[in-house]
Amino acid sequence: QRRLKAEKPIHLHEFLYPVAQAIDCIEMDVDLEIGGSDQTFNMLCGRTLMKALKDKEKFVLTTKLLVDSKGEKVGKTAGNALFLDASPNDMYGGIMSFPDEAIIPGFELLTMVPMTEIKDLGNQMKSGKTNHMGLKKKLAREVVALLYSEKEAKSAQEEFERVFQKGKAPIYDILIYDIKGGLKNIVDLLVETKLAPSRSEAKRLVEQGAVEVDGKPITNYQLPITIKDGMIIKVGKRKFLKISANQ
Repeated sequence: QRRLKAEKPIHLHEFLYPVAQAIDCIEMDVDLEIGGSDQTFNMLCGRTLMKALKDKEKFVLTTKLLVDSKGEKVGKTAGNALFLDASPNDMYGGIMSFPDEAIIPGFELLTMVPMTEIKDLGNQMKSGKTNHMGLKKKLAREVVALLYSEKEAKSAQEEFERVFQKGKAPIYDILIYDIKGGLKNIVDLLVETKLAPSRSEAKRLVEQGAVEVDGKPITNYQLPITIKDGMIIKVGKRKFLKISANQ
């Protein structure tokens, strides 16, 4: 309705999608469909079609969404979706990328923390009596502990603090690239190791000070680098690569 009033276009595939989803329900003879509250209309289409074609009641259960202050949901579109098969480190880091507005809903939807405690945490956030980073760490640790173990959660938190707060190379989940030793231009090195998609992007990263070799910033893209075994290349805050040099 908002888009119609604003005279914004509504495309054909947007009408066909809920119909296709409804047909899936018919084919699978679904009894209960669970989805986010943004999928209410689509799921009710399936309920209506199920009643019409099979004279069967299909139940619909909606869940609350994780959203930011603008009402945008946390998910694939925003680039901060969480997947159940993610490693403990990736899961922890993914939650740390949540907007602050998703912290309390995150506790409600993703953890077993009692609602009385969550309400208290929410009041602390509103009053400014608690650190948002600390609360987000608690949320990330709760989720990782629930899916994996407290040991894995503790390790993931230590790794996050080591890499993203102290700027050190990760101990776990670091890519290793085999390369011949000797001298190589930093731009060529970034492209070859796929730390940059192109030479122009590699130059831009270097000029912006986003590239480090063994903890030392590289600002000259014409600089030749001596390839050493065990050398760590860092691009931005999240990309690390360890060199395995051979003669």
